[in-house]
Amino acid sequence: MTSSYIFLTPPGSAGTNLDETRVIRDGFTWLGFLFPWVWLLVHRLWLYAAAAFLLQAIGGALMDEPGLWPAGAAITLGVNLLVGLEGQNLRIRNLAGHGWTEDALIAADTTGIAEDVYFSDKAVQADTEATVPGWENKTRPNSPHGQATSLGLFGFDGGR
Repeated sequence: MTSSYIFLTPPGSAGTNLDETRVIRDGFTWLGFLFPWVWLLVHRLWLYAAAAFLLQAIGGALMDEPGLWPAGAAITLGVNLLVGLEGQNLRIRNLAGHGWTEDALIAADTTGIAEDVYFSDKAVQADTEATVPGWENKTRPNSPHGQATSLGLFGFDGGR
């Protein structure tokens, strides 16, 4: 299944330091869904982790009260769904807030394929000594000004 992968470069690198580039899959995270505040702590999202822990504690306390079990379950499930669906976006926004730059968005089946596409483009850009062929659209010597040779629908004589 195709996913989107966002490539972030560290502050001040301008895409030159490829070793520190981070790749984050934009999509649902099962670990964030199953263990929301722990997942947030692992990714150093301290404030969000504290809020998730507090909301889950409130939901757990409500589930212990008679008649309030549905409200507590809804709060707990809501926190789990929110972190599962938006956890990766929180990571991206947190890094962007610390100066990281979103360099590319690549759709691919796996992280490896997305990295191959991203870094192959960077390798071509880094190779400055590569010769670029001259693809200018030149006119024929006996044709009127502005009439260039073309391929496709129009023939060399300008007709169809």
